[in-house]
Amino acid sequence: MRKRGVLFWEWIDPALHHRIHDEKLDDGTFIDVQVRLSRTGSTQMFIGIYDGRGVVLHEEAYDARPGETMTRALAWGVGRARKLVVEGLPVSRQNVAASK
Repeated sequence: MRKRGVLFWEWIDPALHHRIHDEKLDDGTFIDVQVRLSRTGSTQMFIGIYDGRGVVLHEEAYDARPGETMTRALAWGVGRARKLVVEGLPVSRQNVAASK
């Protein structure tokens, strides 16, 4: 079971249309990428990375992905999550809010 960070709980809104990509990587790390359409029609994204016990390693959220569909944003987010795991996460377990 994942232990979600503060950023996830601030971002989540189950009433909005969303898509999810969950994946367990070879090293046991879990990635969770979610995209949604805001109430104004903007594509928004959340990226969560968790260790094998479900402890948050990294979370980030994007308020807008201008010009991107949900499908394109989801693909980008999955690639970013995998890259963060392979190249190394920020040293400390932290929540990062981001916007593009």
